[in-house]
Amino acid sequence: MYFHSVTLDENKCMGCTNCIKRCPTEAIRVRKSKARIINERCIDCGECIRVCPYHAKKAITDPFEKINDFKYKVAIPAPTLYGQFKTVESRDHILTALKKCGFDHVYEVAKAAEIVTSETKKIIHKNGNKKTLISSACPAVVRLIQVRFPSLIDNILKIESPMELAAKIVKDEFSKTMDISPCDIGVFFITPCAAKVTSIKAPYEKEKSFVDGAISISDIYLKILTNLNEIENVEPLGQSGFVGIRWANSGGESIALGTDNFLAVDGIHNVITILEQLEDDKLEDVDFVETLACPGGCLGGPLTVENLYVAKTRIKKIIDEAKTKSTCTQCDNDYGYDLLWKGNFEYKPVMKLDKDMAVAMRKLEELERINRGLPGLDCGACGAPSCRALAEDIVRGNANETDCIFKLREKVRNLAVQMMELEGKMPPVMDKDL
Repeated sequence: MYFHSVTLDENKCMGCTNCIKRCPTEAIRVRKSKARIINERCIDCGECIRVCPYHAKKAITDPFEKINDFKYKVAIPAPTLYGQFKTVESRDHILTALKKCGFDHVYEVAKAAEIVTSETKKIIHKNGNKKTLISSACPAVVRLIQVRFPSLIDNILKIESPMELAAKIVKDEFSKTMDISPCDIGVFFITPCAAKVTSIKAPYEKEKSFVDGAISISDIYLKILTNLNEIENVEPLGQSGFVGIRWANSGGESIALGTDNFLAVDGIHNVITILEQLEDDKLEDVDFVETLACPGGCLGGPLTVENLYVAKTRIKKIIDEAKTKSTCTQCDNDYGYDLLWKGNFEYKPVMKLDKDMAVAMRKLEELERINRGLPGLDCGACGAPSCRALAEDIVRGNANETDCIFKLREKVRNLAVQMMELEGKMPPVMDKDL
């Protein structure tokens, strides 16, 4: 069973090839003039949402009304939220406006990010440069490694995400101070991306998430904006320092670690390039790699509202404001939580041609033969992202060789020549380049 936040609206899909060309795991095909998402391969990076000109790709998030299923409602906003609004006096204004949407409390994910930073420092020190650690903050990248880079699974920093830690802290604190069952406390993440939604609904590191739902920034934006114009009393809800807020930017997590031996890369295709180099042992003197699927980091998430570069400017003001306050910027794990993953995180071989190794080898040989006969242009007109992907689809029985327009043209020409020969006519001169 697979849950995916990224889905397709067939009514809007026009069968173009933008999505198949940009998908990092070749999880999309166009068949019968409609895109099709291969569940096993999709990592919910949201790249197809970003590039679809017809808005046919969308992310399933929780409706705002779901918060009413709980007696006590808590919002845990990603720091990305702070970069979405202009002419805001302070971070507390945004958090107060968010609370007035219908929540009983707001707890910053940025605060939990500082705790994760502190724990990450300890792990890196304990690791002692034995291997390059890869951040697990971006669930799309974690799933990418799971399906495409199995040799790097041991390099993943298997530590709770700030989102999960924030939800756990909220449930523990409020269940004790308010004498209320954790089941009655609804924790909702205000998310900039689809991958976070998937990690909540179908966690890869444990059976059940501490988060009860995910509401996209784009869905709640107008509610917050309306409240911002009506605020009279601003509550001091901002507790995190600038270190946690900076996680919204690419490089924010790495800079906080206090080491020069790090690499921060954003954009899923750039991430793939770096992971390939890491897999081939081409990266030297790098202790930590921060990998974020979205361009610019979480500020460039597909469920945000503001332009990435405008958001960067705005969140810088929030960061500068946090620097002037005496809030903790290097928070220790005073809760005593064990933040390491408990579940088994294993390779998902979605590229296997068959469970039987002998059959798989025969199919691979057939795949290579078919691929050699294809033009190698990777034009996408067949509905597959590359000629090799089409060859794989043919071997799996999901496509035909004549789906390739060049193969189809060749077949039509051969049939025309045969018909003319049968009729005793000489075939006309055909320009091979037409």
